[in-house]
Amino acid sequence: MPVIELSTVIRAPRERVFDLARSIDAHQVSTKGTQERAVAGVTTGLIGMNEAVTWEARHFGVRQRLTVRVTAFTLP
Repeated sequence: MPVIELSTVIRAPRERVFDLARSIDAHQVSTKGTQERAVAGVTTGLIGMNEAVTWEARHFGVRQRLTVRVTAFTLP
């Protein structure tokens, strides 16, 4: 199975990094190459507990949709 790994070094307080990790806008900027975009659910701002987002992107020439729901997290 193919694996896609994205690593980012951020010199910032943990709270800021946590918010960036759940930022719909920051994710879309970081995935411009695949034209990934939020198409349903939370489509901008910060995603929170029990919220969902549906992403659409083109990977390996195939358009795909993925829906993700936040079911648990621990604030820093």
